[in-house]
Amino acid sequence: MTNDTPIIEARGVSKYFGSVVAIEDISLQVRAGEVMCLLGDNGAGKSTLIKTFSGVHQPTEGTMLLDGEEVLFESPRDAIDRGIATVFQDLSMIPLVGISRNFFLGREPTKGVGPFKRFDMAKADRVSREELSKIGIELRDTSQPVSTLSGGERQSVAIARAVYFGAKVLILDEPTSALGVKQAAVVLRYIAQTREQGLGVIFITHNIHHAYPVGDKFTVLTHGRSEGTFDKDEISPSELEKLMAGGAELEKLEEELQGGSSGSEASAAPSNGRESDE
Repeated sequence: MTNDTPIIEARGVSKYFGSVVAIEDISLQVRAGEVMCLLGDNGAGKSTLIKTFSGVHQPTEGTMLLDGEEVLFESPRDAIDRGIATVFQDLSMIPLVGISRNFFLGREPTKGVGPFKRFDMAKADRVSREELSKIGIELRDTSQPVSTLSGGERQSVAIARAVYFGAKVLILDEPTSALGVKQAAVVLRYIAQTREQGLGVIFITHNIHHAYPVGDKFTVLTHGRSEGTFDKDEISPSELEKLMAGGAELEKLEEELQGGSSGSEASAAPSNGRESDE
């Protein structure tokens, strides 16, 4: 693999559910140290595409490549084992369970052998504290429930967990959608840090104002099809917003509304006090 080879790539990927076309002919690339923002309104096909990347779905048509070699993920576990980590909106955490246990959920460190093997709480506490400290989350007690953290901190814990376990590509599903400005800033700052560590990031969102500050490239989906991929210096936030909303449809609607408004104004125009001759 050369430095210019994408970590992960989709070529002409389509996914059909019977006669329903969820996504069609999608191509995009993500390289190391790059944030690819996948933009689109509700129903644009973002969820189907990331589930295809993460092994939940297999493409009906098209090719997936990992480090330049064709690959077919058999399951989400297969994708994870190959370095594709997805952080979904529900975060796959247990709110009332402690932070360190959530950090190692499903991959618990152990000590002892045979019937004496047990969860290594000391290691879990130490590692989770160190990893979260790297991103600015200082914990007084790693056993405190995840529910005591802010929304932005919970998202950052999920991202830090994926990075710690060796992710090469990090797929983030609407990580800032339910967050306020300050909490969203925590997540966006950590996305930028993750890029600096050399990971490829796919940031799925419908919020251009969150995507544009951290994004390097932008792919816009509408109705399951790609409207194109753009470098940051090729497109402005307003142009991205217009693509997402369907620029042609908005222009048509604006013309219709303006025409209707003119007609209404004409019908409501004063008659200068003169009655009709009829």
